[in-house]
Amino acid sequence: MRAVVVRHYGGPEALEVIDVPVPEPGRSQVRIRVDAAAVNPVDIATRAGLMNAARPGVIRERSQVGIGWDVAGVIDATGPDVTGFAAGERVIGLRDRLDLPLGTYAEQVVLDAADVARVPDGSDSMALSTVPLNGLTALQALGILAPLAGQTVLVTGAAGGLGAFSVELAAMRGLRVIAAAGDDDEKLVRGLGAAEFVPRSADLAAAVRDLVPGGVDAVFDAAVLGYPALDAVRARGAFAAFVGTGPVPVRGIRVVPVNIHADGAALAGLAGLAAAGKLTLRVADTYPLADAARAHERLQAGGVRGRLVLIP
Repeated sequence: MRAVVVRHYGGPEALEVIDVPVPEPGRSQVRIRVDAAAVNPVDIATRAGLMNAARPGVIRERSQVGIGWDVAGVIDATGPDVTGFAAGERVIGLRDRLDLPLGTYAEQVVLDAADVARVPDGSDSMALSTVPLNGLTALQALGILAPLAGQTVLVTGAAGGLGAFSVELAAMRGLRVIAAAGDDDEKLVRGLGAAEFVPRSADLAAAVRDLVPGGVDAVFDAAVLGYPALDAVRARGAFAAFVGTGPVPVRGIRVVPVNIHADGAALAGLAGLAAAGKLTLRVADTYPLADAARAHERLQAGGVRGRLVLIP
């Protein structure tokens, strides 16, 4: 089968399409014939070697590194002890282990059965491939920060993949959402459920505190702004950091690193929300698997609204 891997870290040209043996599912695993694999910023960081720079040892020195976290497809084989899934079922899943020679940029991928969820009937598998990484990250951040209904949260990067899901999930929980995004994104983020909008060109903390005197209760820092976003939080509030450990806490603010983990049951819930039209899925464009490098170039250029998706 064909798969996209990295043998030498670098730019988009470091992505190689190679032929590899078809992987076999082990105990409690399923093999998925890939229909779609979303492209995420973490894939760029992995390809460039930045993951090891930020967290030494997270990926061992090996002859090749797999790329890709998100997948949608059809189960074509199951390993021993798998009772909840069968061949022929449409699923989505998340590969949350970086230190593997193959990722979801492939024609077939093996995942733990606990890390996948069935696709609701009538759903678009390609669009659902954009859910696992960003949807679970937003959901788990909500669980960690645990803001109460009626409280106010700021979401930076609100028009992006992670930010948009954060806005929608927070609004569903009865939170007042202030969305910070590009100057032209107000209509988009308000449509996702944001009550207030702050343009990127504004002084973030000052603009937020004009809307919420004293500061917001919590921040979902999807844009990785750090201290400018932290300054918008009230004393003893909370801050979700999605890259690294986040800024050093001040004023009693609880800074929490959000470390994503696969969760098939939670993923099934997100797929259900999407099928019910409560979670907005945005596919910006699709590329053949062989054009993964072009997809990375476009994502790096910035300004993409929605996810780029690879089609094997």
